[in-house]
Amino acid sequence: MEAQYICRYHRHQPKDNQCSSSVVKHIKAPVDIVWSLVRRFDQPQKYKPFVSRCTVQGDLKIGSVREVNVKTGLPATTSTEMLELLDDQEHILGVKFVGGDHRLKNYSSITTVHPEIINGRPVTLVIESFVVDVPEGNTQERRATL
Repeated sequence: MEAQYICRYHRHQPKDNQCSSSVVKHIKAPVDIVWSLVRRFDQPQKYKPFVSRCTVQGDLKIGSVREVNVKTGLPATTSTEMLELLDDQEHILGVKFVGGDHRLKNYSSITTVHPEIINGRPVTLVIESFVVDVPEGNTQERRATL
């Protein structure tokens, strides 16, 4: 099923100077609980351990912008991000980086959550994919690890 979801929802088309990747994880919780956390554009720290703080100005809607503070130890301290897509029926969240003190240029991500049953118990498949410009000076080998 993972491949079908990736083909359907995570079809990035990277340009020559970009790369893309995806991360897949099973969470031992029903989809409604997982989605209730993932959909919170205003509180990414609830499920992203590297986020220490987040503020959003105004209502939560497409086009909303959040300011994220990143925990120490990463090559950034802040990120400015815009909500591009929020679909509560299909469980899709789309985010684009529009600023910050990081090297991620033209970064755009899609996160989807999908219900599954494993060993008779409800679990959730979470897929997060992204496309981003490859930072200047990186080799072909380094591109493969981004």
